[in-house]
Amino acid sequence: MSSGGRVVITGMGAICALGHDAREVWTGMREGQSAIAPLAGFENQGLRVKVAAQVRDFDPLRHFDEKKLLLLDRVSQFVLIAAREAVSQSGIDFAADESLRARTACVIGTGTGGEQTNDECSRRLYKEGNPRLHPLSIVRRMMSAPASQVSIEFGITGPAFVTSSACASANHAFAQAFALVRSGVADVALAGGAEACLTLGVLRAWEAMRVLADDTCRPFCKQRRGLVLAEGAGLFVLEDFDHARARGAEILAEFAGAGMSADAGDIVLPSDTGAASAIRAALDDAQLNADEVDYINAHGTGTPANDPTETRAIRKVFGDYADSLAVSSTKSLHGHALGAAGAIELIAAIGALREGILPPTANFLDRDPECDLDYVPNTAREREVRAVLSNAFAFGGLNAVVALRRAA
Repeated sequence: MSSGGRVVITGMGAICALGHDAREVWTGMREGQSAIAPLAGFENQGLRVKVAAQVRDFDPLRHFDEKKLLLLDRVSQFVLIAAREAVSQSGIDFAADESLRARTACVIGTGTGGEQTNDECSRRLYKEGNPRLHPLSIVRRMMSAPASQVSIEFGITGPAFVTSSACASANHAFAQAFALVRSGVADVALAGGAEACLTLGVLRAWEAMRVLADDTCRPFCKQRRGLVLAEGAGLFVLEDFDHARARGAEILAEFAGAGMSADAGDIVLPSDTGAASAIRAALDDAQLNADEVDYINAHGTGTPANDPTETRAIRKVFGDYADSLAVSSTKSLHGHALGAAGAIELIAAIGALREGILPPTANFLDRDPECDLDYVPNTAREREVRAVLSNAFAFGGLNAVVALRRAA
């Protein structure tokens, strides 16, 4: 039975434009290797979108047999790959422990769900005029598919569900999983986010918003021109501290707290008040003083509205201490993976805690006068890191911030 106390992270897995596992992803972050590149696969579609952060050299048959693939949209493929890696690192053998399977939760964040399947159905129905769609279309495209597939993979029979709150989806998933473990409902939770949104329909929709960069992602920079879309997944094993210690697990970091808020304002324009409220809530939940935080992995999308708003929110919460904080946006390296963004970025937070290395904000030229914090421009930096925050501020004014401590 869970102690209902401290929650720790004992496994992580990932796949995104930076690499096909968590170690590759962290290495790319640490070395400032931008994976943003010319958009491939849509050359004859007349798109204005020129760049993206795509998962390259991905062969699903290396991970799944053909029968299994019939059930899996690309988003579920990604999350299963990340989940297998995270569970393997944690050392948990779900097959050998039926009682633990019942005491494990699964919470996955996604913004769009099975968008590849949705796109295929639309093309077949509207372009080809074929009224007969694949019989498994619904189970591939439904928003809950990633959580269902992970629970099936490991035989998890505890609470399993999806959170969907646009760019904050993964951080909301972490917050819910954290609450389930801390409250004693579960001993273990698999939590993270997944997105496979690079389809013609989604790209056209984002084009219409006029917030996409045509060169690269330059968060907090005077020359920033917008966000760069991405895909991928990140999955983490959250575990009750006593449970992890009893089985001798390696603890990667302590999941200290989470804060959430809603702007209740504009559906598109962000609010520094709402963002600041979520940051304060995370600090309070984690019982962290502001001056104990050394690094913030920013939401940092590179859009005209987000970056100064996030800067103001950080200053509202941290006051003069904000000048001592290091803040960087790894979206400059792996792009904006929407519902998976917070999951991919948690790797940066854990890496900073474990190695004392701050991943940089890449592609940085000149600082915007409205963005006046230390954004770790272009080159990683060594620094002792005691605690970190990871921010996610979504369209619709949905905010979620998570706080981690270095493993004691």
